[in-house]
Amino acid sequence: MAVTATTADLSALLAVDVQRLVREARDAWQHGPTPSVQLRCLPGEVRELLPDWDDEWLDADRERVRQLQMHLQEALAEQLTSEGRYGLALEVALATLRLDVTRESAHRAVIRIHLAEGNISEARRAYATCRRVLREELGVAPTRLTAQMLE
Repeated sequence: MAVTATTADLSALLAVDVQRLVREARDAWQHGPTPSVQLRCLPGEVRELLPDWDDEWLDADRERVRQLQMHLQEALAEQLTSEGRYGLALEVALATLRLDVTRESAHRAVIRIHLAEGNISEARRAYATCRRVLREELGVAPTRLTAQMLE
């Protein structure tokens, strides 16, 4: 590490989880999540940039990391669903909802997984949860895209 009065440069040998997340997210958008990305994106591995720091200047970068995490998890849930790995897909989609319960695309992922499994009652329950959360938290109804999933 090289430190000056105004900067601190990390060693190139040091692994930074946020840099890896950004690199893996970009790669996943181009080629789909790889098995190593799949393992690191499993539920319970929520990343926050410098979690012990309470500085306002970090807010935009923290939001960027949060959004990358959610998008990567949604892509992984979609891939796992297409592979027929419904239990794991559901774990990942529900973990995304834990990051943001009002994220409608994550609700759609949960509904899509249940429909792919042939669990209509679970899909309807997931839609009802989506509808309730969006109404209570945001005062809105689900979009037409979400509502059409059960038509």
